[in-house]
Amino acid sequence: MAESKKPRRPATTPEARENQLVSLAVDLVEKRLIDGTASAQETVFYLKLGSPRERLERTKLELENQLTKAKTDQIASEANREELFADAIKAMMTYKGERSEE
Repeated sequence: MAESKKPRRPATTPEARENQLVSLAVDLVEKRLIDGTASAQETVFYLKLGSPRERLERTKLELENQLTKAKTDQIASEANREELFADAIKAMMTYKGERSEE
């Protein structure tokens, strides 16, 4: 099987470089699985990835991430709401004729 290797563009960030290396490793293991030369560990790794349990674990992690993001957004929203209430109270005091303490 003759493959033409395209030169890859150099990564501009450490994250991009990591992604390139992961991609190369996955490509290599895929080739080895096709050729029948993959190690037992490589084969088991990909078998586990396809298992229903692993899919449920990934779904659980995604949902936990969504929950964490929602909680973070709620905290930020609450802080913003408190600031708006404080500003509204100051404005009402000013309309009422009371001096600002600032």
